[in-house]
This record gives sequence, C-alpha cells and structure tokens, in this order.
Amino acid sequence: MRITVCLTDSKPEPWVQGLQAALPEAEVSAWAPGQQPADHAVVWAPPQAFIDAQPGLKTLFNIGAGVDALMQLSLPPGLAVVRLDDAGMSVQMAEYACHAVIRHFRELDVYEAEARAGRWTYRKPRERADFPVGILGLGVLGERVARAVAHFEFPVMGWSRTRKEIEGVRTFAGEARLGDFLVNTRVLVNLLPLTDATRGILNKATLSALKPGGYLINIARGGHLVEDDLIPLLDKGQLAGATLDVFETEPLPAAHPFWHHPKISITPHGSARTLRSESIAQIAGKIRAMARGEAVAGVVDFERGY
Repeated sequence: MRITVCLTDSKPEPWVQGLQAALPEAEVSAWAPGQQPADHAVVWAPPQAFIDAQPGLKTLFNIGAGVDALMQLSLPPGLAVVRLDDAGMSVQMAEYACHAVIRHFRELDVYEAEARAGRWTYRKPRERADFPVGILGLGVLGERVARAVAHFEFPVMGWSRTRKEIEGVRTFAGEARLGDFLVNTRVLVNLLPLTDATRGILNKATLSALKPGGYLINIARGGHLVEDDLIPLLDKGQLAGATLDVFETEPLPAAHPFWHHPKISITPHGSARTLRSESIAQIAGKIRAMARGEAVAGVVDFERGY
C-alpha cells in the first residue's frame, strides 16, 4: 500500500513520519512529480497536476473540514474524497465562537478601547434574552458550537439544509425556513460548507434580516460573505459589528478596508487549526477500516459538495 502526502503551504515531512509510524505496513512519502502513483493520498489544496499523476488513486483524505478547494479540481470518477470528522477542530471552533459572542455581548471591545484611552467607565449590563445566537450550519462543527454557546444561557437557534434535533437549540431546516431563522437571530455565526448554493449567502438581504444591531461571526469560508455589502450595513447601524476569520482573498490584502474599520475584528484564518496527531490517527483508522471493507464517516457527497 502506497500513501502520498501533498500539502500546499505546509511541510509534508511531519505528516509522512506520523503516517509511517501509524501505518508501518504502508510506504508513505511526500509527493514529487514523476513519483510512482499511490493508493491513498493525504492532501490540502493539491494542484491539478497531482490529481492527474495519480491514475489509480482510491482515496483522497483532506486534512481540513472544508473540501471546497477540492471541488474545483477535475477528479476522476470513483475517487472517494474523505474529510476529517473533527480531529480537534470542533472544540477550537467552540472556543472561538464563544469568545466572539461573549466579547460582543459584554462589550469587552468597548472596554478595551476605553482602557487604551485611559478612561475608567462602566457599561450598563445587557440581557442575554436580547441576544439570540443563530448558528448557520449544524454539521459536526456547528452542533458543537451551538451546544457550547447554549452553555452560557444565550437563546440558541440553528439552521441546516436538513432537519436536526439538538437539545437546548431551536432548529430550522430548509430554504423555506431560512428567513424565519434570520429574523429571530441577533448574533449570527456562520459554519456552513462553501458550495455553489451557499456562496454569497451572507449578503445585504440576509444580513439586513437579522434583528436590529445584528452581529456577524464568520468562521467558515470567505466566499460566504459578499464583502462589499458588509461595511454599508455597519456604517448605517444595521449591524453592530463583525468578527471575521476568513476572507475571499487570503492573506487579506493590505489595502482592504476591513483592516481599519472600527466595527470589524479580524483574525488570520485561525479559528480552528488541524491537529496533526489526531488527524493522523483518524486517517490511519479509516484506511484500515476501508481495507476491511467497512464504511467510514466523512465521505464527501459530490452532489451536495460536502
């Protein structure tokens, strides 16, 4: 069994070493042009040339939760694309989302600005009931975030393409209920997969549907947000602010207006990083399960795009 590793903007050697230790019966190597084709590949944003050089490839393991970059490639029929189920990312997403929600609700950004100016001030306490949090996307990551936010006693809602039941969370499903979900949400956390159907879903119309003084937290993909629509909504007060971890172009260009807008908080696509040891253990387990003829979780549905 041959396994090849192809990671854009990341060193493959630690992955090769870890996979070799987890699967001593396999031959694991970093991909290079002209290399012998592999049975399985572990990838992040591989070039089309890599795919074209793997005619017998059975499985493509993506080391991130999102597979939108792979969906842009020409993939051969019969190739199984498998994404990580979690591998330590959901707890990081929950940490990030809770931090952003609480920072906005408790006005900690305002306190920080006042402290920098040398002012000792108090803010009037706000009611959690006035800050319902809506989670857009209830997959593995979205469900974990919804449960975590609910722990802090905010009203929590969730929207997904198909019906989900989560204790303590009011759920909505399908296009027909998206509007109802939005008008009942004040703090919107986006965790949708990026597909043709969801690209640009965070736009003037949907964001304007939020309760007055809405707040956006985007930790999914930059392509979900129509960037030109955001600042006008902030400037006229329809939205109170935004925390953005993902962008249409990354790194965010130096001249981009998001950098300097006082109501936008920016982080460099770090809300959840892949944890290598957990990911390797999961991939090795799935390779062994498939060798036994067993079904594995995380196989991408090409029709849905995730």
